[in-house]
Amino acid sequence: MFTSVKDVRKALETAKNIGLVPTMGALHAGHEALIQRARKDSEVVVVSIFVNPLQFGPNEDYTRYPRALPRDLEICERNGADLVFAPSVEEMYPLPELTFVDVTRVSEHLCGAFRPGHFRGVATVVLKLLNIVQPDRAYFGEKDMQQFAVIRRMVQDLMVPVEIIGVPTVREADGLAISSRNQYLNPAERRAAPVLHRALREAAARMRSGERDVAKVREAALGILNAEPLARLEYLEIVDPLEMQPLSTISGPARIAAAIWIGNTRLIDNEEGN
Repeated sequence: MFTSVKDVRKALETAKNIGLVPTMGALHAGHEALIQRARKDSEVVVVSIFVNPLQFGPNEDYTRYPRALPRDLEICERNGADLVFAPSVEEMYPLPELTFVDVTRVSEHLCGAFRPGHFRGVATVVLKLLNIVQPDRAYFGEKDMQQFAVIRRMVQDLMVPVEIIGVPTVREADGLAISSRNQYLNPAERRAAPVLHRALREAAARMRSGERDVAKVREAALGILNAEPLARLEYLEIVDPLEMQPLSTISGPARIAAAIWIGNTRLIDNEEGN
């Protein structure tokens, strides 16, 4: 494990065909899928573990976000990572940050509307990691579809020589998307949480059967969510998959994306519509 930018750069200075898996730790089966895909594609696999304060709002869960570095290192080794970069906040932000990366438009709706500054923090830290590691490819889970779209657009616009690869969402047997935050759920909340996936699947089924009216698709999904008393809706939208803009009618590729609260835990998920 490396904790300094200088040491990581030195360790990788002659490396070729590098795959980077950026994480915030508390690794789970979804992260394992990312590492395994990187291992399949790459000669050198780098996993970064960094809980990035820049992407948390003032009332969010930065201080209580799960941290489990010894277990994370075991998971990295088991899945074939060659190098783990786990810097401190001081290493990543040695000076007060004056430079940020803003990916407008793509970041404005969905999570961006409810978490101001979140995607600026994500894009900024990911660009730092890409500059430090200089990978050929970087891997992101499709559960965070808007994040994936933001990073993909950032590297296109800034001409960063890296391929951004999305890896399908890994789910529990009942459909709940695996997330580090799932451990916040108590048993009753955990039983209720799969309602999000059921609602998105219903919306996707309506679209695949030919429904093109966004309002009717949303109504079908909301009917399922509203039937679960523990679920509180934040948003549910049908968007285009490239710029994450809400659609009024469905005439091409689309994603159904949603965020709900179960108790004090925020869950996000998305489903391909057609």
